[in-house]
Amino acid sequence: MDWNFATTLIGSLPYSDPAEAVDAVLGAGLSCPSWPQLSGRGYTESMYLQTGERLPGLRVDGDRMAVDLDDYDPTEAYMAILGEDVQYFTPSEEHNAGLYELLGRDVSSCMAVKGQVTGPISEGLQVQDLTGRSVIYDESYCEIVRRTVNMCAKWQAAELKGRNANVIMFFDEPSLSLLGTPFAAVSSDDAVKWIDEAIDGVDAFTAIHCCGNTDWPMVLRTKIDILNFDAYAYGRALTLYPAEVSAFLERGGSLAWGIVPNNEAAMDETSVSLADMVDGFMADLAAKGVDPGLMARRSLVTPQCGLGGADPALVPRVLELLRETSEELRRRHP
Repeated sequence: MDWNFATTLIGSLPYSDPAEAVDAVLGAGLSCPSWPQLSGRGYTESMYLQTGERLPGLRVDGDRMAVDLDDYDPTEAYMAILGEDVQYFTPSEEHNAGLYELLGRDVSSCMAVKGQVTGPISEGLQVQDLTGRSVIYDESYCEIVRRTVNMCAKWQAAELKGRNANVIMFFDEPSLSLLGTPFAAVSSDDAVKWIDEAIDGVDAFTAIHCCGNTDWPMVLRTKIDILNFDAYAYGRALTLYPAEVSAFLERGGSLAWGIVPNNEAAMDETSVSLADMVDGFMADLAAKGVDPGLMARRSLVTPQCGLGGADPALVPRVLELLRETSEELRRRHP
């Protein structure tokens, strides 16, 4: 799909009131509004809990999610997975107030509507056994995590499809930046396979969001439709892989440039300065053989990452800058 620098958000906002948060999203004039994760409500709206609340045997203690791998019953979850019973994975309103608020609004005229789940790598690393070891290293439970992510995404995509014909489903993977370190002993081949399993059959445009630097060729080998990355901090890194970027775009992929700062740096930038940065990265890739016209048509614009940790007073500035940067890039690439 040609996005032509359409706008969307990553997910979190520093609010506790779902109506206030959704009002802010819809009032910003985004091409593809997203439902807000409400960081103002604390861990109850954690991205990991939102996606993992139906994991069998899950125990939540403060901000820690754990499972006793020697004492959990996977029967119900497996039956729901094998039977494609997505309703079993219906998220609770307690942990997803922003989602339910958006589902009650009219977003039918928007270019698309965006949802999000936590990706299988990040979810599997966050949930731990009782010894503190991530469940991603347990073969059986890791499979449950991947299938749970997949079913949660299917449920959400179906619900959002009822509000807008075009749905973008983000799989948030901040922990991809840990691959290749002692903190994430997961091979590239496994990461690709597990991500592909998690997005399989999801009726939406699928996207990976990673807010750190990572193995970009590995991510581009997955079957995702959209790569969302922190271009403000790591845009130059992606330009090192023109062949992989070109192949990704030519097979129908799109780039979501996370170019708008999600912190106080937003006060020092303008739409022109940010558009200049994106144009610089695109020119670098074009000089290395990537089709510039295709790149422009297949581009979206987002903040670097979520705004959950930002000062609420900064949110209007980030949203304004996002819209203006999109408009400036569209002016330059009609």
